[in-house]
Amino acid sequence: MSKAAGDPERAVNGLLSVAQLLEEPRLARLYTFVLRQEEVTIDDIVDELEIPRTTAYSDAGSLVELKVLTRDEGQKTHTYSAVPITLSANLGGDEYTITPTLIEAFGRSPRDQDLNLLIERDGLGKLAAALTYAIPYANGNMSERVAARELDLQHAFAIAVLQALRDVVLDMESVDPYFDEIRDANENPTIEA
Repeated sequence: MSKAAGDPERAVNGLLSVAQLLEEPRLARLYTFVLRQEEVTIDDIVDELEIPRTTAYSDAGSLVELKVLTRDEGQKTHTYSAVPITLSANLGGDEYTITPTLIEAFGRSPRDQDLNLLIERDGLGKLAAALTYAIPYANGNMSERVAARELDLQHAFAIAVLQALRDVVLDMESVDPYFDEIRDANENPTIEA
């Protein structure tokens, strides 16, 4: 009998950590903020994210427990760093990689009415699909019209979503160490049945 590659406990715990980040936008926003800054204090979190100090401590502690943030207690003022995460799912041959860029898009949804409406109406999967079109759109490799048409949303709404995700792509491209693993609709088009 052969042994499975990797550590199953670590893999499942990683899956649960990513799932938690994709359930709570506030945690997602905090995680990607720390990832972008590389090292922050609670004061940085409170000032930049404009959240109460007790919430900052609680959320940072939750993310440390999920093992997506680390806390350096070697100084009087503790600092937090993000652990870059990625999760690939393969369901019946259809593979998608979740990276900090999708987590960032989800974290922005409460503050962006178009992303919020997309998630409310069509779910997180549609946000992930829209991101695959936002990448070539943001990089000038796909027209807004084509990307909007392919999303199968009302045209004006699709354009608004693409514009919101364009900002996410441009902000995360240099920060997300797994950015190149995100499906690009130009390279991996969706196959219609």
